[in-house]
Amino acid sequence: MFPRPAPGRRPVAAAVLLSLVALLPPGARAAAADRSPAPHEPPAAVTPVPSAAGSATPLAGYAIQSTAKVSDPAAAVSSPGYPAAGWHPAGPRSTVLAALLADGVYPDPFHSTNLRKIPRKDFDVPWWYRSDFTVEDTAHRTHLDFSGVVSAADVYVNGHAVAAAADVTGAYTRHELDITSLVRPGANTVAFRIRPNDPDADLTMGWLDWLQPPPDRNMGIVRDVLVRRGGPVALRDAHVVTRLDVPSLASADLTVKARARNDSAEAVTAEVTGRVAGAVLTRSVPLAPHETKTVTFSPADTPGLRLSSPRVWWPAGMGGQPLYDLDLTASVSGTASDTAHETFGIRDVKAPLDADGAREYRINGRRLLIRGGGWSPDEFLRWDPAYVADRLDQALDLGLNTLRLEGHIEPDEFFGLADRKGLLTLPGWECCDKWEGNVNEDGSGEKWTEADHRVAKASMAAEAARLRGHPSVISFLIGSDAAPDATIEREYLDALEAADWPDPVIPAASENSSPRLGRSGMKMTGPYDWVPPGYWYAKREGGATGFNSETSAGPDIPTLDTLRRMMTPAELDTLWKDPGARQYHRSPSSVFGTLKIYDAALTGRYGAPKDLADYVRKAQLAQYENVRAQYEAYARNATDADKPATGVVYWMFNSGWTSLHWQLTDRYLDQNGAYFGAKKANEPLHVQYSYDDRSVVVVNGRHGPAGRLTARATLFDPDGTQRYDRSAGDVSVDGDGARRTAFTLPESVSGLPRTYLLRLTLTDGGGREVSRNVYWLSTAPDTLDWAHTDWYHTPTTRYADLKGLASMGRTPVEATAATTSSGGTSTTTVTLRHPGSGRTPSLFTDVHLVDDRGRPVLPVRWSDNEVGLWPGESVTLTAVYRTADLHGSAPRVRVSGWNTPERTLPAG
Repeated sequence: MFPRPAPGRRPVAAAVLLSLVALLPPGARAAAADRSPAPHEPPAAVTPVPSAAGSATPLAGYAIQSTAKVSDPAAAVSSPGYPAAGWHPAGPRSTVLAALLADGVYPDPFHSTNLRKIPRKDFDVPWWYRSDFTVEDTAHRTHLDFSGVVSAADVYVNGHAVAAAADVTGAYTRHELDITSLVRPGANTVAFRIRPNDPDADLTMGWLDWLQPPPDRNMGIVRDVLVRRGGPVALRDAHVVTRLDVPSLASADLTVKARARNDSAEAVTAEVTGRVAGAVLTRSVPLAPHETKTVTFSPADTPGLRLSSPRVWWPAGMGGQPLYDLDLTASVSGTASDTAHETFGIRDVKAPLDADGAREYRINGRRLLIRGGGWSPDEFLRWDPAYVADRLDQALDLGLNTLRLEGHIEPDEFFGLADRKGLLTLPGWECCDKWEGNVNEDGSGEKWTEADHRVAKASMAAEAARLRGHPSVISFLIGSDAAPDATIEREYLDALEAADWPDPVIPAASENSSPRLGRSGMKMTGPYDWVPPGYWYAKREGGATGFNSETSAGPDIPTLDTLRRMMTPAELDTLWKDPGARQYHRSPSSVFGTLKIYDAALTGRYGAPKDLADYVRKAQLAQYENVRAQYEAYARNATDADKPATGVVYWMFNSGWTSLHWQLTDRYLDQNGAYFGAKKANEPLHVQYSYDDRSVVVVNGRHGPAGRLTARATLFDPDGTQRYDRSAGDVSVDGDGARRTAFTLPESVSGLPRTYLLRLTLTDGGGREVSRNVYWLSTAPDTLDWAHTDWYHTPTTRYADLKGLASMGRTPVEATAATTSSGGTSTTTVTLRHPGSGRTPSLFTDVHLVDDRGRPVLPVRWSDNEVGLWPGESVTLTAVYRTADLHGSAPRVRVSGWNTPERTLPAG
């Protein structure tokens, strides 16, 4: 993302990679998923560590304290029995600030300006992380295995220094420390002295202009620290290289690899055995003292590794998501020494450049348009698997198929969830701070030292090894705004090759190139602030051509429910009254600090807001039409012969805190106009209007063709007077994103006012409505000043006149609701009906599920929402949600709309 951060302030410390471990240990992914606590769960005082060979046990939590408050030497702090009185509890993955928030030290940082009140100076010194674990015996070897240290740490075990911060540095480097000689039966202590983080000086994580940065800058340990037990031979780097026959998909070759490492001073022979996809694996591996060998099983020596009719993994909506398991055991003299378990999928990803130089993804030989969103973790990097699962479900509900992770590369469970749900991911390094210090003149990152080069390469190797088996991962972006230079590119590519990286490597998310990889095939031309809906149809700048890696019309104002949770009454007054005011919940950037551009468009197009509620309802209308147009334009142009659209990533899918911009869904999982605009645009079979040429187009995102369709377009005055009507029958459209133009609306229609409504319907051969789409348009269109386009938007010199919507008469909507519950899930069915009196339609009718106190029940998956109904029409909507989220309340539904009075009715 284009940032405008302040320049870096301090030199980077030298860093040397201590040790790189290719993969999580046996069963670690499943273990971490099972043991991850909720963000506010207090840590266990002591972690019991079993002796079983191949066990990998995450430390259950820590006690943490500022070194400014600890005068005792490291040897004492890291010894069993140390009295950590007054220290703060922290979870197994926790930044310093996350722990302090959970301990009640500071008030809710998502409300008002509470985050700004947290003193930065508290985090300018190192902090101690201390944890105890127990073992029953010392017959097995013991290792500490970890990554996710932000930014660096000195490590101690039982009073002894085992690693220095110069070695344990970088958020993504992986380290394995042999602590066998220090471990004793009973209680043991591990302590980390965590150094402060500076994203401009450290290869870690930063926030750029996404949100107000946390004052601790995420210092802490944000991934599991594992205590591993085993015998003389360790198995590491276990993985499966797959090769799928494309396009037949009739066969696949598997190659299994692992490293067998002799940790003892004696020569041994390891028997490596295992199973994968029904094939039995066995190999004797002689190992000299402290020798490591790569063990490989291929179809040439293990015929069972050539699969017929493999179970192929597909993105959601294109097929199923089957996964395979690899299990390996290394035994010495008949006794198990170590085990390894990995899960993987079989699929093929290609991303060639098309004739226009745009990146075009193909999964298992089938082309697909990337419909994506930018992912943000929690601002304090707190891991909550249920919350993340809800987020991913929302992405799928919106019809998205991809999430882009610019830095902040999430834990293994995230990618495991994406694998099972069929959601593609595009991880990569972040822009503009230390990661691009050598190549981005507009960034704030410091230049790299030789030690930084080693840390960067080790980071790439560790992440490649961690992510390569996940079928949801379809690329790695080794640059964001800037591509790496020749030296950095070579280091990254060497690390990726050594890790058997299976997927396309992209030099940058921008249109920059790198020496070996060449063109990125992506563009980063904005916008990031408001532009009108018609902008997206132009084949220039951020318009619907090529692959746009991050773009949107900027602000996404949440619902009134969310706004009242996140801002004070005085702040809410300023929100709608003062467009030039600095909005703390927008961005620390001077470019994005206000809502001036957005508010000017809102007033220019819809009229000045009368109060907060009027401001919010106009915002929802504006966001719906803009987000819908962005996705619709890319979908319409995806099959063009000239400069087709190949991908678009909405900036962003979600925010890490309570925000006023860059989000399709808000912090509390509430759904506003932006959400339902995306959901409408991305429905599988869809009828849509083109802002540029007035064509009515049917887009078929399903695999199979659709035929015997009837498309109808009707134009109305805001009061419901019909001015034009046209239908086209027997419309057919191929699958996989194909489109068919049904007809084109005339340039002018007699009697049509400056503001008018367009209703599109698509019915199947049986007359059943399969798609409906309502637009509010103007005969006086938005006019763009292309000559003054800058990196974040194109100015608008004249706004479309949509003020006529204010004249729509108040129109009640009849509603009935009922709820059924089973197995912890409830479904509320709501039928809305326009009673038929008069001509005026109900526009943008919204239904919210609420409890008996009027509070939203979240998250909810609606079949549709924010609908338009004409006299005599009705629609049935369903809402699916967890019964527990009612918290014992009876469900109710709140119905409101642009011109529909609000009412709440029981839904029990």
